[in-house]
Amino acid sequence: MNCILLPKNATIISDAQQITHIKEVLKSKVGDSITIGQMGGYIGKATIAEIHANEVLLTDVILDKKPPAKLDLTVILALPRPKVLRRLIMDMTSLGVNRLIIVNSYRTQKSYWQSPLLKRIDEFVFEGLQQAIDTVPLEVEFQKRFKPFVEDDFPALLVDKEGVKEKGRAVIAHPYASQSWKAYLEGLKSKNSHENNHKNSMPKILCIGAEGGWIDYEVDLLCKHGCTSVSLGERILRTETVVNVLLGQWIER
Repeated sequence: MNCILLPKNATIISDAQQITHIKEVLKSKVGDSITIGQMGGYIGKATIAEIHANEVLLTDVILDKKPPAKLDLTVILALPRPKVLRRLIMDMTSLGVNRLIIVNSYRTQKSYWQSPLLKRIDEFVFEGLQQAIDTVPLEVEFQKRFKPFVEDDFPALLVDKEGVKEKGRAVIAHPYASQSWKAYLEGLKSKNSHENNHKNSMPKILCIGAEGGWIDYEVDLLCKHGCTSVSLGERILRTETVVNVLLGQWIER
């Protein structure tokens, strides 16, 4: 928790976890300055005016810094084990992913959709924001029907602001793909250089499977509608590892 995220115009902290963090981790006292953010707004500083058992009062609030820019990226994730999903949402929020679409897949166990953790998505996003000192939430949505989503909704994700479909801007991570992730990026960079295209050359859609990966039918359907299948090598990696390895490419640019 690297900042205290508050509702708009709030000057009172009443969240138990935030209060505990201020008292026991930061060990802040009256008169100390802490980093705060306004949900959906700016980041800044505030001075602690009073500390009580169940609330902390702030004064001299100055919000003068914009939140970090979001990545121009939508992640499509096959629903993994709920405990894994919690960590993934926190990580993706911290890394600045703009949108997350959680889909059903053949290897997603039906019981996962009944997990009470799915009702706590906003809580996990909130934790990720406070970790990264950000205020703009990750957009999360669920799609329980894979085929209708890919056929009806997925193509629209590839359309730019001018209404033009962007080719080669969607990838699906698959360990058995013939093309490596590195080769794909090099090819995309070369293509944009040849066409004198100075826009961001990174993909705008990243599809990642859950435990067990995608089945061939799912890979073929996504590729049919605009995805390129890429591999990180022969090793079979955990979903968390794949997410962090791939997203690191966006952070570096």
